[in-house]
Amino acid sequence: MNRFFLILLAALFTPFLGWGGVADFSALENAPIQSGGRQRPFGTFATETMQRITGRATYVDEAGAKRPPMEMVFEIATHPEAWQDRPLVLISYAPLREAIGFPKDRKLFSLKELFANSELRSKMMAVEARLQEPGRVELSREETEVRDLASRLSLAQALMSGAAFTMIPPPEADGAHSELMWITPGQAATAYPGEKGEAAAQHGGDLFRTFLAGDQAAFSEAARRLSEAASALHPSAVRTTTLLGLETTYNRIHPFRWAWAAYALAAIVLGVTSLAGRATGYRIAWALVLAGFALQCYGFVARILIGSRGPVTNMYESVVWVAFGTILFAMILEAIYRSRYLFLAALPVAVITLILADTQTDILNPAIDPLSGVLRSNFWLSTHVTSITLSYAAFALALGVGHIILGKVLLGRKVSPPLYNYLYRSLQIGVLLLAIGTILGGVWANYSWGRFWDWDPKETWALIALLGYLALLHGRFAGWWSGFGLAVGSILAFQSVVMAWYGVNFVLGQGLHSYGFGTGGFPAVLAYVIAEVVFVVLVIARRASSKKGSPRKEKQATTA
Repeated sequence: MNRFFLILLAALFTPFLGWGGVADFSALENAPIQSGGRQRPFGTFATETMQRITGRATYVDEAGAKRPPMEMVFEIATHPEAWQDRPLVLISYAPLREAIGFPKDRKLFSLKELFANSELRSKMMAVEARLQEPGRVELSREETEVRDLASRLSLAQALMSGAAFTMIPPPEADGAHSELMWITPGQAATAYPGEKGEAAAQHGGDLFRTFLAGDQAAFSEAARRLSEAASALHPSAVRTTTLLGLETTYNRIHPFRWAWAAYALAAIVLGVTSLAGRATGYRIAWALVLAGFALQCYGFVARILIGSRGPVTNMYESVVWVAFGTILFAMILEAIYRSRYLFLAALPVAVITLILADTQTDILNPAIDPLSGVLRSNFWLSTHVTSITLSYAAFALALGVGHIILGKVLLGRKVSPPLYNYLYRSLQIGVLLLAIGTILGGVWANYSWGRFWDWDPKETWALIALLGYLALLHGRFAGWWSGFGLAVGSILAFQSVVMAWYGVNFVLGQGLHSYGFGTGGFPAVLAYVIAEVVFVVLVIARRASSKKGSPRKEKQATTA
């Protein structure tokens, strides 16, 4: 998440990462600042601000140099004229770029060219008018993207004007109402007449002056004094240093990155010891899986404490949660069956999903933001949403097992009968959780929107996925297909999960679940779906040709 802190941490342990910033920001990283509706450490604010504006925490300039986020927010604030003409603001939605006449092969644009675009201005005015309409307003995908672009433009302008540096709590704020809009250091003297307010304003000015001068010692001293002055003005409105420090530590450690590294190493160990040293390799793999799982647990606990909410409220969190659930179910089943296959099925899924969450920050926003109004019910957040996403995790585990089975068939190898049992158990877990989550979703919908069901795209595709998996299990029970058919179905049925999970939010972009909408990744997801279909077709063709040659042997090998 926080690329600046990651680079600092990695520089201590690895020879291939480092940071070449112009100032020491360590005295400022834990200073509280209000951004996005909650208090954050300044380091988090800088990282998330750059992610929102540019899509990436670390900005790569025209010369190819990487600029860390805290340096960037001060650069933009102290040289606003220079940044009017430089590519800074992200437009990730290709159809919007095309609609306003911008190049398809670019994603970052300068404020100057954005404000000069008459078509974009017209679209922004139209969206603003739509949002003023009475009642519930459902925006189209393009309108949603225009709204988000306007928000990024507003944030970039706030940086350039200094209005984004809201580091002083207002006099009327208190512990129960600390979400009231904070003010900038320059406003402190007016809001707090007297020496304390004037001192805070002075330290804020010193912060920018010393940055421009490149005086690291003076900059650090100004940052320390400003932080102390802000806390002294209104101590009850400032979050505890423990929570601010926890968020900074979470960003430094980046537990989900280390988790996928541990899972990847576990998968390698299992693969290397598949022929020799299986018992030792299996124990080492268990230790690595437990280490990765513990890192994920730390990450979720930290996010819950920092955000005071459940851990599954946006696409980023659902992706890392699915990785968590996949490993959880694999560990439970491994403890029961003592089979290497369940880890071999789960680990690649967990590694791929966590790598996507770690690298695709322009698509999967890792920020810990306050909940939208419809989500402000921790009970429903802890039941409906987690049940649905855990069902995805169980289906992802079944997907991995299905690939192992079909991979063996494609290579002409015998499939061990227990594999079909592992697949069946994974599917049972997924169907149970998806059914519970769908029912609870209807109850929550009635609680939030006053109706149990409205054929919202998210609701519809959740039902389609549930019916698809129910048909898959019933077909096996009725004898319509054997274990091979179950393996084929586990891969094909997962595409309905992809649609319910990704497609509704990132392709359709319509419905009442707008808090989960986003853009990007469609070509890669489409390629994945096509690859899965091609893989299944190849396996079926291979099995058909093998069955012609030895029907009796094939029948024995594919009976669950």
